[in-house]
Amino acid sequence: MEFIDLKTQYSRLKTSVDARIHAVLTHGQFIMGAEVAELEQRLAERTGSRHCIACSSGTDALLIALMALGVQRGDEVVTTPFTFVATAESIALLGARPVFVDIDPRTYNLDPDRLEAVITARTKAIIPVSLYGQCAEMDKINQVAVAHGLPVIEDAAQSFGATYKGRASGNLSTIGCTSFFPSKPLGCYGDSGACFTNDDALARRMKQIRVHGQDRRYHHDSVGINGRMDTLQAAVLLAKLEVFDSEVAERMRLGAAYSELLQDVATTPYIEPYNTCVYAQYTIQADGRNELQARLKREGIPTAVHYPVPLHLQPAYFAPGVERGSLPHAEAAAERVLSLPMHPYLSGVDQEKIAETVRNAMKQAAKGAPQLRMQTVRESPEDSRLA
Repeated sequence: MEFIDLKTQYSRLKTSVDARIHAVLTHGQFIMGAEVAELEQRLAERTGSRHCIACSSGTDALLIALMALGVQRGDEVVTTPFTFVATAESIALLGARPVFVDIDPRTYNLDPDRLEAVITARTKAIIPVSLYGQCAEMDKINQVAVAHGLPVIEDAAQSFGATYKGRASGNLSTIGCTSFFPSKPLGCYGDSGACFTNDDALARRMKQIRVHGQDRRYHHDSVGINGRMDTLQAAVLLAKLEVFDSEVAERMRLGAAYSELLQDVATTPYIEPYNTCVYAQYTIQADGRNELQARLKREGIPTAVHYPVPLHLQPAYFAPGVERGSLPHAEAAAERVLSLPMHPYLSGVDQEKIAETVRNAMKQAAKGAPQLRMQTVRESPEDSRLA
């Protein structure tokens, strides 16, 4: 059983992918070729953004966005501790300090009600992450940002294809950044990413930063990076865009089916009623997570933990006063989350096997340990926040 089945996807798209790759091999423009410009246009149209700037990775997309906003040494950037390290890493690479805000325990996304307390005169930007395929509470975050004159970068690495109140992820703030790492909902066959914005000046700066700060050939009036996209990756993404809508629909169907099968034994994902979720991961919470993971492994079912150690507890990002217990919702989630196989080609038979194995394991654990208590999304928001 595959955790993410890229081989079946390739079999479906082989003719289109091979033709797109062959075209690049034939014309030989392997960096920033015509396919990159075509992809940028298609993605801008899809998100409703005025500009799409394709680049070399999702991490570089964040770095380019931060550089375009002028983030530098001594600045602070507010973000979530419960995400992949690239979000904080891109801040730290510029000499700025990531300032972590605890999460909403229902959605795992940055809690906007906690933002005001950490904004200081040094705050330069806010980076919410749209985790597990669901957009963060962007209207509230943007409202706080506007009140303090701050830009917002949506880290949409896991949510490309999702919507928030009818608007596309990636086009919900000053800049949107996404990743096309192979395991993402829209993934290529290597590393690449993109930035989105409706600000013409920011778009110009990001394009310049992407090519070593170059505004014209061999003329560099700012510091940049080598953030250019490989044309082969753009070719793969163009082929995958042909079926992306159907794959998103299948992810949503599978996510709903998982939640129906598991709602009485595990904490299933809570999706805000005004959001759609692309389920970059299907992540449950369970007491005895490690034992459950081991049981699934014995049955040949792959799993992953996204993420076992919150960023404020990672040695590279320790900060004075931010210690274990200081961000309790993120820490509690890190001890309980478990991601199950999720991809558009997951069969009904395999999904039933996964769900049945989880159900049996949790029922056995409950019998052996009467104190075991499973949460479900049927709890009220107040109960969920206290758990």
